[in-house]
This record gives sequence, C-alpha cells and structure tokens, in this order.
Amino acid sequence: MSWRIGVDIGGTFIDFCALETDTNRLETIKVLTTPDEPGRELLDGLSLLHERHSIAPTDVTSFVHGTTVGINTIIQRKGSRLALITTAGFEDVIELARLRMPEMYSLFCARPEQLIPRDMIFGVPQRTLSSGAIIEELDSAALEKAVERARGKGADGIIVSFLHSYRSPVHEARAKAQIKALVPDLFVFASSEVWPVIREYERTTTAILNGYVHPRVARYLASLEAALASRGVPAAPMLTKSNGGIMNVEAGKTACVNMLLSGTASGVIGAAYLADQANVTNVLTLDIGGTSADLALIIDGEPQFGTGEVIGDFPLFVPSVSVTSIGSGGGSIAWVDEFGVLKVGPESAGSTPGPACYGRGGTRATITDAMAACGFLGHAPIAYDQIGMHRERAETVIGELAARLDYPLQATAEAIIEVAVSEMFVEVNKLVARFGVDLREFTLMPFGGAGPMLGCFLARELGIPRILVPPRPGVVSALGGLIADVKGDFIQTIFVASETASVPRLNEALARLKADGEGWIRGEQAFKGPVIESLSADMRYHGQSFEIEVPVSESWVIEGDISALNTAFHRQHLTIYDFNDEAAEVQIVNLRLIVAGATARPCLTLAPPAATQLRPDRMISVWLDGESREVALYHRSALQPGHRFAGPAVVAQDDTTICIPSGFDGHVDAALNLHLSLQTDA
Repeated sequence: MSWRIGVDIGGTFIDFCALETDTNRLETIKVLTTPDEPGRELLDGLSLLHERHSIAPTDVTSFVHGTTVGINTIIQRKGSRLALITTAGFEDVIELARLRMPEMYSLFCARPEQLIPRDMIFGVPQRTLSSGAIIEELDSAALEKAVERARGKGADGIIVSFLHSYRSPVHEARAKAQIKALVPDLFVFASSEVWPVIREYERTTTAILNGYVHPRVARYLASLEAALASRGVPAAPMLTKSNGGIMNVEAGKTACVNMLLSGTASGVIGAAYLADQANVTNVLTLDIGGTSADLALIIDGEPQFGTGEVIGDFPLFVPSVSVTSIGSGGGSIAWVDEFGVLKVGPESAGSTPGPACYGRGGTRATITDAMAACGFLGHAPIAYDQIGMHRERAETVIGELAARLDYPLQATAEAIIEVAVSEMFVEVNKLVARFGVDLREFTLMPFGGAGPMLGCFLARELGIPRILVPPRPGVVSALGGLIADVKGDFIQTIFVASETASVPRLNEALARLKADGEGWIRGEQAFKGPVIESLSADMRYHGQSFEIEVPVSESWVIEGDISALNTAFHRQHLTIYDFNDEAAEVQIVNLRLIVAGATARPCLTLAPPAATQLRPDRMISVWLDGESREVALYHRSALQPGHRFAGPAVVAQDDTTICIPSGFDGHVDAALNLHLSLQTDA
C-alpha cells in the first residue's frame, strides 16, 4: 500500500489530503496550527492520519507541501538584513520604483518602506550596455569596500543587481564570486540568476524578495526534511509553487521567490481539477481560510496566470496564478472605528487564540463568531472534531460590539457578515473588470474552511447563478498540491523587432531556454516521465511601454515564420484591447518557456443514485435576512446523487459548514458535488 499526501498550511489550520494510489481512496483531516512551535502541526497531522486512517509514514511515497513561511516573512517584515550592490548612479532604483503611489487619489498615501534601507545600498563602478557590450569593467577594489561596509552594518546577505545584467550576467557572476571569497558566511544572490528579465526595478525587486525570505525558508525546509525523516517518511518532500506547479525542497531553499504564493496557487489548481471533473469550465474561486479570502478566475477550464501579484507591499514579477487576496477570513476580527463604523479585518485571530466560539481564549469578535451567533455553526463536529463550538462565547463578544453600535446582538452578527461580503464584492468587481468577463456565465466555487459559509451570500450579491461545492471543500488547496505538475518557468530577454533579420537571435534564445528547461526538470528535479513544453513571447507595438504574452509555436521560431508570430500578436491584442494595427512594427521583448512533467491525477469514483428521499436531520433556528427562521439541517454524508432540496438550509460536514439562504435550489451529482442554483425570481 502506498500513499501520496498533499499538505497546505493556513492561518488557522493545516490541511492534509491523502490518496491511496492503487484504489483512489481519499482521506482528509485538519489540524490546528501551532505558531509557537512551527512544524509540530505537521507531526500531529501524520500521527492523526496513522491513528484514524491507518496511514503509516513508511507507506508515504509522495509528500507535497504548501507553506506560508515566505509570504508571512514579507508581510510581517521579519526577513534578513540585506545589502544591495548595484551600478554606481543607480542606487535609488528601488526607491523610485515606477513612480506610482499605492493609492493614487489619496492625499495621505505614502510609499511603503523598502526592504533594504538606503544606507545599505552601495553603488560600484561598472557598466554594461543594453546590447551586452561592456564599456566599463567592474571595479574590484570598490566592490571590496562596499562589501566591507555592508558587513560592518550587519548584513546577513547581499543582492547584486547591475544595469542590463539580463543581457550579459558577466559582471554579476564576477561580483558574486568575489563576494563569496571575501565573506563566505554571507549568502549572495545575483539578479540575473533569480529572474533575468529586462527592467531594473522588476529584476532587482524580485532578487530582493528572494534574498529577504531565504534564511527563514531554508531553515524551515531543513526542519521539514528532518521532521519527515524522524517519522520514517521515505519520500523526499516537494513544494508547491506560485505558478501552480511543484519543485523539490533543495530548489526551494534558494529559489524561494517561486514559492511565495504556493498555498493560494495550489488552491486554484485543485479547484480547476474539481471543476473539470464536474464539467464546469468558467469558475470564480472563493478560497476563505482563517486569515484571508482569495479570489481567482478559471476561464475555459484554465487558471489565469500573470506577473505583478502583490506580496505585502511589493509586486512579485515571477509568473504566478492570478489571485486577489483580502483580509476577510473566518478569523478576521470585527471592530468599530473612531467614527462608530463597523469594520472587518484585516487583523485575524488565527488559531491562537482563535475565534471566541472555539473556546481557546479568543476575546474579540470574528466572522466565525458572527456565523455562530446567527445559529449556523455548532450542529456537527467542527474541523474533524479538532475544536469545540461555544455559541455563548460568540454571543458575548458580539454583544460587546452591539453595545458600542447600539444595535441588537444578532443584527450586529449579521452586519459583520454583510460587511465581509461587501468587501469581497468590491474585489470581485475589480477582478471582473481586469479580465473583462461576465459573471453570469460563471460558477462560484467556494472552498477553504470558511468559503462555503459565505459563498451563497456573495453569489446572491453578485448575481452569480450557479455555485459548485465539492465533496471536501475544506481541503481543496491540499488536494491541489497533491495533483500539481512539476513545473518550471524560464525567460530570455531578446528585445528585437519581429522581422526576418531577428530569426537567428530568436533561435539562439530558444535553444538556451530549452537547455535550461531540460537541465532543470531532468537534472535538478530528476523527473523521468514525459515533459510538455509551452512557448510564449512577450510582444508589443513599437513605442508601447508594456507587453502582452502571446502563445506561440516552437516551429514558427525554428522556421522563421515571422508572419505567424505577428498574426498571433495582432489577434491577441485585438482580444485584449479590442484594437490592433496590423501595419505597425512589432517587437519581441522576451521569450518564455514552461516545462512541465505531469503528475498522475485520481479518477473520482462515481456514487450510485440515492435509494431514498432526502430528509432533513432536523430543523434549527438561525438569524437570516433580518429575522429568526427555522431552516433544514442536513449532514453532507447523507447527500447522495439525485437528491434535491431548497434553501434556506445548512449543510454540516467535517471540514466546513455550507450556509444556504433563501432563493437557492440544491442538487447532488454522481461525484457528490453539491450544485446550488440561484432562482431567477429570488
């Protein structure tokens, strides 16, 4: 017997999803996180899997892990003390950024403090042109002095980012070698090895983020390896990546920037797989955990990818699943500002002390407390019976807010839910505008521990007609890691006109990309199965400031079919902007290559049709839409294919609670997915 395990760590729970490879048996659990003892929750989960499901650690043949260590390090600003060595005269690149303010219309907006203070940035004489030609050699004596000053100021590591190193990394490689010889106890990252892309700010910032989280990530991953080895797990751990793929732990210790959005990305990958199994192609995902609500779009069955996702106060320029996050998780704290206005989040109660209703010492009202006070929670074991539910404690903390607002208790609880939903509503509209889609053509898939609690309320506000709740919505991110492909992204900046004369440069860049991709997946990742390659080009019209990514065929590059390249660009530009100019000159800025090795996916077992009619377990009293109502309570295990029911209702299960207001009809398909339809006259 062999098991594959996917793990995802959130703000309140760590989720486990285990797949028995021969039978497709799937087992899931949740364990409370232990912020004061990082890693203990992992061992607790392995013990619980063994105790409840007889999954011995020695039978684990694959272990995929998603972690928030990197992103939390940035958000909390608890990373390493870095120095930046750059081209003399360009010391202010990261401070100038793109001359954009976070809130362009706010008179009180200020730029965030940079991760490297100005007195830790050192310029050294050297100069490489955009052509790659070196017109001023690296001043080794000046570099040595800069390193001495950085060391004297307490630097833990050094980032090297020289002008135009994407074209020629010679000086960065030379500087890195000299620094390692001078101060072997400091780590060094060169921007051209982290992400060799044009534009100094983007390349430098990416290298800084990588170095900033490197020590904490490397220590955490070393502890992870030791913990698994101590339990006798033979599988070498793999890590989920921001691009929705996975990589091995050794790569993660240095390529840390590639795993900053690992948990949120794997959730979208898991959702895309489940949507495909349910024959649903256009999906808005709603992943709500204890700390945040993460929103993403799946269009025509494919998750959407991009660059520039914001991590804390900083943009991330490596490819990642496009996810919008807001601080509206189940543990997000409700509070009243100085003007007497009710607010929710972004501060979260986490797992310690957690929401008041968990009985773990929480003293401030959260979204989960609001749901408990309204009567939706506590009718079945919560989180695989890992926590109790104390409604009276929820009512106490909600009552404190109600007194400040001079509002009835349950009306205050419902107001907390409405505020949280309104914040999600705003972010969804931004996402819709960004991608130019019509939500009436989409299905909402809520998941995470709190997603199904709030999903119907958000769908009702947005007018989304369909909701899909998978059988185990609380562990979709862990499932996503379990089924993710080994996947690497590679980029070459070429910056040429899209014309026949550029074909040799294109082929040179393609050959380099393919060599890098082959070396990574076959060598570094030791993947032995079939590999899929996807090629794209960042293209623009001459004079434009930014590019669009255009999928291209490798044969077009090899055969020099410039006409096909340009036609693909014109078509893509028309699709995005409703405009193109087929007579204008086209430029190719970057070539991109994705190499992926497929991971085996489980074949979900279909259940037979229900033999009996569905009947509620009992009726419960909830506060819904401004009044107390008696609604049907169902247990998810009782829902079988063909069963139908109408809202209002509550469906309780081990990993979450599904709250269904009036206006929704539900039915269950053969894969045990719950489909909810919003009535058109509701």
